[in-house]
Amino acid sequence: FSALTAAGALDFEDGLRLVSIRAQAMQKACETAPGTMAAVLALPTEKIEEICKEVSSKGTSGIVIPANYNCEGQVVISGDTAAVEEACIRLKEAGAKRALMLPVGGAFHSPLMEPAREELAEGIRKATFRTPLCPVYQNVTALPSTDPDEMKSNLLAQLTAPVLWTQTV
Repeated sequence: FSALTAAGALDFEDGLRLVSIRAQAMQKACETAPGTMAAVLALPTEKIEEICKEVSSKGTSGIVIPANYNCEGQVVISGDTAAVEEACIRLKEAGAKRALMLPVGGAFHSPLMEPAREELAEGIRKATFRTPLCPVYQNVTALPSTDPDEMKSNLLAQLTAPVLWTQTV
């Protein structure tokens, strides 16, 4: 939201309003679908993705996905608490230096944030988006965009999709 505002795609007031709507909607989603996150250190990204997929595919403890690709060797996972805990055990067994549960209120950037979509979508519909002064890289795609409709769609996708920080940089 700050990048879209700085690039002129959103005015400051709409940016603030959307950040507030998003925060409130995500808080409600946390209450509807509780979950958590964990930081994984010193394990190849591909191995983290593989273990998350294996834990999620079992279906017994819920879903867990990579949620933040912060840098090579540091990925945050997110999902149902039991699935994140199981993944942490498996990630440590696979050689992770650490798999540390984070003191957060929800499973951010995961499918558990889906209940927040409608409220944010309504806020986005009411906001005025313009073509930005320069391309804006949104973390959900790690690609530049100048298309207001694409930027709106990406803001919604970011609720339930990983933050591709490493790929963006």
